[in-house]
Amino acid sequence: MNSTQTKIALVTGASSGIGQATAERLAKGGYKVYGTSRRAARANKQSFEMLSLDVTSDESVEAAVAEVIRRDGRIDLLVNNAGFGVAPAGAEESSISQARSIFETNFFGLVRMTRAVVPHMRRQGKGRIINIGSVLGFLPMPYGALYAATKHAVEGYSESLDHELRTKGIRVSVIEPAYTKTPFDANFMEPDAKLDAYREAREGVTKRMHEVMATAEQPGVVADTVLKAASATHPKIRYAAGKLANRLRLLHRFAPAALVDTGIRKDLRLDALPAAQPARTARAF
Repeated sequence: MNSTQTKIALVTGASSGIGQATAERLAKGGYKVYGTSRRAARANKQSFEMLSLDVTSDESVEAAVAEVIRRDGRIDLLVNNAGFGVAPAGAEESSISQARSIFETNFFGLVRMTRAVVPHMRRQGKGRIINIGSVLGFLPMPYGALYAATKHAVEGYSESLDHELRTKGIRVSVIEPAYTKTPFDANFMEPDAKLDAYREAREGVTKRMHEVMATAEQPGVVADTVLKAASATHPKIRYAAGKLANRLRLLHRFAPAALVDTGIRKDLRLDALPAAQPARTARAF
């Protein structure tokens, strides 16, 4: 690719929130951007084109990637952003079906996109893949175990993939935001096996999340970090996005594990909950 050729970016989950902000920021940064969503809706005055794509479908992924290649002959940047979460719930409160569903989008959707795009990047001899992860990829999230598990999976996959592809001229990075003010919670999947044993904690964590979201950073902070990673001559494997994410990354790296553990429980007020009483039995000892 010569230095004057416009770079082509493909951004999944670009109909709102982080994906939309990222697509807009890349377009302003000089990329020709294709955003995707299952509905391919296009807002007025949008600076990028939307394509229909369902990351849970092999056929849909292949068709969307083929369309970009047909139009422009290359893909220089893939941003894997599509995903959703489960509303605060104990891990026991979501069925195996729900667990499969969130992994199908948040992790296997990312794998599908990567497998579809990498062959074209290899032929080009260069490319960038940026995966939208989370601070929950290196920290636990009580009452958010399934979402945290998908983000841990994204971290491991991305780091391994980066090692594999460096010699092909392709680099992989993970962006790690903390709380971000988006409509993300509007698409939360409600747990399908609610138990009264977790009700008080579930409600408490939900309340705390709403408090934190009121002061969360805007999605543009994440979008700026994506552009930084995409433009870096020597990209890092991980980029914390925003002030809170940077603080948490430093805390996780340097603070004793026991202190981090205590801080998580204190922030979510888990130890303020009444202790569970042992069940009574009729057995005599």
